Amino acid sequence: MRYHIGGLPQEKLLDLYKGMLKPRMIEEKMLVLLRQGKISKWFSGIGQEAISVGVTHALNPEEYILPMHRNLGVFTSRGVPLHRLFSQWQGKKSGFTNGRDRSFHFGTQEYKIVGMISHLGPQLGVADGIALADMLRRKKRATAVFTGEGATSEGDFHEALNVASVWNLPVLFCIENNGYGLSTPTNEQYNCKDLVDRAKGYGMESRIIDGNNILEVYSKVNELCKAIRKRPRPILLEFKTFRMRGHEEASGTKYVPEKLMNKWAKKDPISNYEEFLKDKGFLDDAKIEAYRAEITEEINANLKTAYDEPSIESTLTKELNNVYQEFDYKHYKKNEKIENIRLVDAVSQGLEQSMEKYNDLIIMGQDIADYGGVFKITEGFTKAFGKRRVRNTPICESAIVSAAMGLSINGMKSVVEMQFADFVSSGFNPIVNYLAKVHYRWGQNADVVIRMPCGAGVGAGPFHSQTNEAWFTKTPGLKVAYPAFPSDAKGLLATAINDPNPVLFFEHKGLYRSIYEDVPTEYYTIPFGKANVLRSGQDLSVVTYGAGVHWALEILEKHPEINADVIDLRTLQPLDVDTIYQSVKKTSKLIVLQEDTLFGGIASDIAAMVMENCFEYLDAPIKRVGSLETPVPFAKSLEEEYLPKQRFEAALLELYTY
Repeated sequence: MRYHIGGLPQEKLLDLYKGMLKPRMIEEKMLVLLRQGKISKWFSGIGQEAISVGVTHALNPEEYILPMHRNLGVFTSRGVPLHRLFSQWQGKKSGFTNGRDRSFHFGTQEYKIVGMISHLGPQLGVADGIALADMLRRKKRATAVFTGEGATSEGDFHEALNVASVWNLPVLFCIENNGYGLSTPTNEQYNCKDLVDRAKGYGMESRIIDGNNILEVYSKVNELCKAIRKRPRPILLEFKTFRMRGHEEASGTKYVPEKLMNKWAKKDPISNYEEFLKDKGFLDDAKIEAYRAEITEEINANLKTAYDEPSIESTLTKELNNVYQEFDYKHYKKNEKIENIRLVDAVSQGLEQSMEKYNDLIIMGQDIADYGGVFKITEGFTKAFGKRRVRNTPICESAIVSAAMGLSINGMKSVVEMQFADFVSSGFNPIVNYLAKVHYRWGQNADVVIRMPCGAGVGAGPFHSQTNEAWFTKTPGLKVAYPAFPSDAKGLLATAINDPNPVLFFEHKGLYRSIYEDVPTEYYTIPFGKANVLRSGQDLSVVTYGAGVHWALEILEKHPEINADVIDLRTLQPLDVDTIYQSVKKTSKLIVLQEDTLFGGIASDIAAMVMENCFEYLDAPIKRVGSLETPVPFAKSLEEEYLPKQRFEAALLELYTY
């Protein structure tokens, strides 16, 4: 192995050696503890230390780095106290996740490290968002993100590279090509000689680096960091290396040919570099022994600290309260000046006023810039706020949701427009597995609003008509708003943007231009979790939201003999159960109307909660009404049959006369 010092001082050469030695010795200790049953699982990076250590040393301390589960050297190079790492691996309080996640599945703002989730791919888009925030603030910084050769087959990899290239983001995409994805060799994963060849398709620069040569890793990455700080752009790096142990220890390495294992053993990054330093006279056996003794003492002392720490304890209240970041709601009153506008105008106005309020608020979505979005919500926004803040995106929902997460990590707010709520399925994973869980896992907020134009009744067919709120009300950590009126849409959107938690904001397309209301002209907010009682009566309670509100009001106008409470939920998470319970206790009858298909929807949960908490007040079975259990059809007659409006009228009359 050839090493080129390239003017590096002796102190730096030895720092890099010690930087690799420390994670190697920690790993060797962990493998012993694993066999003793003192830790539950281990993903080994033995043989790959040069990559983690070299890349981390090339970055400045204030620059974010996003490692994987074999990058222990990132954490040690950033100076993370070992007792905290050991406590993390044992699920104790001094770790970074309060026992809620394991191994390297965490981040820490203190050390500017953002750990991965098991789905691997989304963190590449998160790196895009972090780098975007730096670029928008004109901070000359680099961001480095790791992935393995296996994850380069995921769609998130390609989406993130494309976004970074289109936006010239200063990201180093670091592929650790270690030969195997669990047991699958590279020749069964991709059909190209080098993974960096893919960079050509994205108009990106690329480099192949010997991942077992610490000086090559450090020198080349350091050079590239300096370059992209000066002229922001992404670069794809492929580090050629090998995984000397199993995917995780239980996997073993029986599937690896012995000849191949022996070949890479001779390329060990530590032993080869050690011999080089000894040949140069920078290192000798006495120094090596001193380094090892020092690291051993540090490991043992910190292990004792972690072992002596009691097992973690918590309370039900604490666990529930930590799902969301605490939101100190600030109420902005409605002003007296009003104008009669449509729901679509109210959404646009609310978004524009939030953009004026927050200079660090970014809007992202397909066709939202000069075109103004398919529903013209953001028409004129680029003239008012510029294309840096109103950003057209490629068609890559997953990467953009992940980038929104990155913006939040780096202290900015974002609103992402799904062109249609149906398309959120392409960005589903980062919403439910990253945004929703990140605060509970390691205390990081996801300051993201995802706008969801939704709903049937406009003849748009199966792929542009769904109202899929139940996908998200099921997921702890997400908030869901669903206004039915222009004034609610404007006030709730302002609150959603103020809230540091992720919010799915549903906007019914069929109501965009059909519903008018007098709306205050200035900025105001409406609290989440407060339903609106639109009509008051004694006969029965109608609970609904979105287009269902207008269907219920219309049907009740046809039946003046029915004196009903009509409750517009406005937000589905948090849900105003108190208002529902109070109404049911008064009327003793409940019908819940939703546009979504009936099975598994919010109506089922409301019915179940009322049964559990208000059973003794009920004088009739609870009625649930929803759309047919089919995809949304295109033809008008089929769509009318699909939607629950007429079935609601029949169910309402049946409940009234029960």
